[in-house]
Amino acid sequence: MQAPRLPDIEEARGRLDGIARVTPVYASETFSLLAGRDVWLKAENLQRTGSFKVRGAYNTIATLSEEERRAGVVAASAGNHGQAVAWAAREAGIAATVYVPQDAPMAKVEAARGYGARVELAGEGFEESLAACTEHAEREGATFVHAFEDPRVIAGQGTIGLELAEQLPQVGTVVVPVGGGGLASGISLALRAVRPDLRLVGVQAQSSYTIADGIAVKHPGELTMGILGKTLDELVRVDDDEISQALVLCLERTKLVVEGAGAVGLAALLAGRAGGEGAVAVLLSGGNIDPTLLISVMRHGLTRAGRYLVLRTFIPDRPGELTKLLELVARLRGNVVSVEHHREGMRIDVSQTEVELTLVTRDEAHCAEILAAVGESGYTVERIG
Repeated sequence: MQAPRLPDIEEARGRLDGIARVTPVYASETFSLLAGRDVWLKAENLQRTGSFKVRGAYNTIATLSEEERRAGVVAASAGNHGQAVAWAAREAGIAATVYVPQDAPMAKVEAARGYGARVELAGEGFEESLAACTEHAEREGATFVHAFEDPRVIAGQGTIGLELAEQLPQVGTVVVPVGGGGLASGISLALRAVRPDLRLVGVQAQSSYTIADGIAVKHPGELTMGILGKTLDELVRVDDDEISQALVLCLERTKLVVEGAGAVGLAALLAGRAGGEGAVAVLLSGGNIDPTLLISVMRHGLTRAGRYLVLRTFIPDRPGELTKLLELVARLRGNVVSVEHHREGMRIDVSQTEVELTLVTRDEAHCAEILAAVGESGYTVERIG
């Protein structure tokens, strides 16, 4: 396989005209202040099907022969590519089957089904789903639409690069997520062709077991990584703590919902790993986060930011003692959201009870203030969250 060239990406843009949205870019005062440079966000989370994937999927399906269309298409996906293939196949009037990992986010699974695809759960990760998908294609004769290792997919994703060049001529650095590499390959090929002066940074998740499930690929493509080895200035990594904090901040300050993979660029920027100088563009690649995961990530991110405090202490087991503790917390403006009493199974004095409080706080300094005041009031206090 050969890497697509600029004419291929421009042809893909023509096919996608009126199909894929030209997603907006937003300046972010919050992230600009935190990063010490002008920050622009490319909101591909507002794309059809909730991610950039529709570009590559539609471009590929639009180029299929009549024989390939009659055979239907099959894809393997952690979620977003499956939705995109399902939507593009529905638009083209052809059948689609999508293989996804067993623990794929249900929001993505149900969306693919909603677009009319048959969804099969296979394996623990993307590689197992890919193997099942390949077997299906060989057995049924269906046309395989790869998530990233396909020049047509790469060209479709590359249309984002053309949009960025036109929308943000002032930026000097562009930061993009890297999973299988199709997105970063397409964007970097386009930008190297029209803006060769740009600094291009790819961002991977630190672990293959990550909240950034959209880029949780153990083995990126040979074609894509060959491209990225020539086009990227740097490839950096971020961990789940950094991703969750970026995701929470994005939701709170910009009101944009992004999934873990969509937040890795912001995580790298906030961690000081994007490098370069001057204005920077960060791609928010998708917004299809499972609601249950979003709740967990929000709680974790808020706790890390000092917005939640969980403390453990002991009080005499007699009337009025809990009220005293809660009144102390109230005077310190801590908002109690949970109170738990523990007596049974505890190695404590018979006249005591353990109390665990979950509080909403302002910031880390407020947490420290509450902990100090509780301790100074004679309580043995331990922070557990």
